[in-house]
Amino acid sequence: MSEETKKEATVEAKPAAKKKSAPRKAPAKKKSQGNMDVELEERVVAVNRVAKVMKGGRRFSFSALMIVGDKKGRVGFGLGKAKEVPEAIRKATQAAQKSMINVPVDGGTIPHQVLGTFDAGKILFKPAAEGTGVKAAGACRSILELAGIRDVLTKSQRGNNPHNIVKATFDALKQLRSVEEVAKARGKDAKGLRIKG
Repeated sequence: MSEETKKEATVEAKPAAKKKSAPRKAPAKKKSQGNMDVELEERVVAVNRVAKVMKGGRRFSFSALMIVGDKKGRVGFGLGKAKEVPEAIRKATQAAQKSMINVPVDGGTIPHQVLGTFDAGKILFKPAAEGTGVKAAGACRSILELAGIRDVLTKSQRGNNPHNIVKATFDALKQLRSVEEVAKARGKDAKGLRIKG
């Protein structure tokens, strides 16, 4: 009788194993959805070590600031925090992919002059002639390159914190409007309209 009960137990155990394998298929689908953005390029802007003082001593964790873009007018940024650097970068990349914005690019440059501000960060953008290149530094340069802008003049007027510079840059990029958008808003023909700097 003990052998029969063992056989019954093994027969019951097999269907239970099948039930457990069903949830494992769901993450595979999520991975395939994430691979749709294969063309996206990632850049690390800043990685900071953060210490939290506890009763037994300090506990260290890391925060990463990432930029993600396709060099075709779409770019985003994200902040991730974790106990290890690779995990923080992964979280930041996911956050950046969720917060991507469309940037109007006019012949490799921006359509008009714009000023972006966030907290202590303040940055000015001006359109530039072809062949000028991206005259920017640090985090701002990474954002513009991943957005697909090839010629632009920039000047950081205030602040050097990478977080504020990134947010000020995105504030400026959100203000940009293409000639077509302005023409549509005014109910005019885009050919006879020119945006002044």
